[in-house]
Amino acid sequence: MANILIVEDEAAMGEIIADYMRNGGHACRSAGDGVEAMDILRSAPVDLMILDVMMPHLDGFSVCKMAREASNMPIIMLTARGEEDDKLRGYGCGADDYMTKPFSPRVLLAKVNALLRRSAAADVESVSAGEILLQPRSRRVCLRGGEIALTHKEYELLALLMAHPGQVFSREQLLSRIWGYDFEGTTRTVDTHVKTLRQKLGDEGRHIVTLIRSGYKFEVAE
Repeated sequence: MANILIVEDEAAMGEIIADYMRNGGHACRSAGDGVEAMDILRSAPVDLMILDVMMPHLDGFSVCKMAREASNMPIIMLTARGEEDDKLRGYGCGADDYMTKPFSPRVLLAKVNALLRRSAAADVESVSAGEILLQPRSRRVCLRGGEIALTHKEYELLALLMAHPGQVFSREQLLSRIWGYDFEGTTRTVDTHVKTLRQKLGDEGRHIVTLIRSGYKFEVAE
């Protein structure tokens, strides 16, 4: 069972989502706007957040960005707008998945469970390369002894590449492995996440190597 926060200003929609989540075995809390959502995040444990974009007082993009500063929990954004730029903005704020209204609550529950499984999966041993130390059990990434904050997808991307040093992953493979086969975006999403991941890793970002027309690999020089 996971603690799920549903942030939706349409009460009827929020209740439908909550019913599906509870039927799926999860506990739910609801917030009607972004300010209330932030209050809950500061005061109660939340394992995953379902976040509407268009809300009064504080929109979903702002909530997502602030939540990411304190938590690595999975975040699914909901919106009535399906434009690619909106989706890219959501991923840039730290969202892990995106659903456009109207959507199937059953599919949303499936996405929730998939993200929770990935979040809970952890290897026993730490993985290190260069000055990077990745600790799967706690999902922490340290750089020269200091922890760095990564989004859920940034962590998944780094963990996958570090687990297979030297292996080339195409953008399509990374989308399928990390975002899921039913992801509706484009390969630009991978490029955006690699760019921000490199920035957060600083000099160590050089280990993520781009191969023109092929994809990416993690490489540590001897």
